[in-house]
Amino acid sequence: MAESIILVAAILIAISVFLRFVPLNLWISALASGVHVSIFTLMGMRIRRVAPAKIIAPLIKAEKAGLNMQISKMEAHYLAGGNLDRVITALITARGANIQLDFPEACAIDLAGRDVLQAVQMSVNPKVIETPVVAAIAKDGIELRAKARVTVRANIERLVGGAGEETIVARVGEGIVTTVGSAETHKAVLENPDLISRTVLSKGLDAGTAFEILSIDIADVDVGRNIGAQLQMDQAEADRRIAQAKAEERRAMAVAREQEMKAAAQEQRAKVIEAEAEVPRAMAAALREGKLGVMDYYEMKNTMADTAMRDSIASMGDANGAHRGKKE
Repeated sequence: MAESIILVAAILIAISVFLRFVPLNLWISALASGVHVSIFTLMGMRIRRVAPAKIIAPLIKAEKAGLNMQISKMEAHYLAGGNLDRVITALITARGANIQLDFPEACAIDLAGRDVLQAVQMSVNPKVIETPVVAAIAKDGIELRAKARVTVRANIERLVGGAGEETIVARVGEGIVTTVGSAETHKAVLENPDLISRTVLSKGLDAGTAFEILSIDIADVDVGRNIGAQLQMDQAEADRRIAQAKAEERRAMAVAREQEMKAAAQEQRAKVIEAEAEVPRAMAAALREGKLGVMDYYEMKNTMADTAMRDSIASMGDANGAHRGKKE
């Protein structure tokens, strides 16, 4: 009895271990789908810590679509961190759209971080990228604000290593700025918006990118500020401030010169007063030495008094004449 129990337990343990390492449901699903997968292959996936469902489900999908896939390559891509289901779906879509895409190339695109399925879909249905508003200034100083819609198609051959949508948007913006900046007047751009499209499209902006530009359409063009007039106003204001500063400098120099002249006049006046103070001393010395007589001294005084009286009378006459002129 005990031996029977042990035997049954051993059989149950063996069955559980077998089911643990052999996904029997996946094996049955593969056989039902016409995909021949060995049980030992599934056991090897378990040992290598590969989820068999991540391999068998895409394999069934590929076999149903007529793709001849190798389990070893699919398992290698899964172990490399790729999205195997997305790669198989992209291959099926590319085959239906008659796009040349093989499994190694699709795996390389997927491992490079690109969405290979989206790339295939963009090859079939081109994508429209709308650029932000780009401000550019024509030669007449008028600012124009343009918005463009760029229709692109994914280039499968350049997906690995090719630039993304940001590069396309930046190059288109640069082309708009260059085209508007080379226009003589902003009216020429407003009259022919397709001039921007033709000029930008002829520059080959999709070189080195993962896309092929099909068309560039100008969605909107608006007139912005008069940058030229604003710059002239700013220049005039700057010139005015410079002239004002120079005038202030000249005024300060004139004030300083005036103060210097006043100081010089005061100095000369002091010298005159000093010289006048020497006159009485010189006359006293002349009287003591007998070079000047008393009568000569009084005669000089009378002459000075007479001169002062005449100057006073003359100044009074000038004042009366000016007063009568004002009344008349």
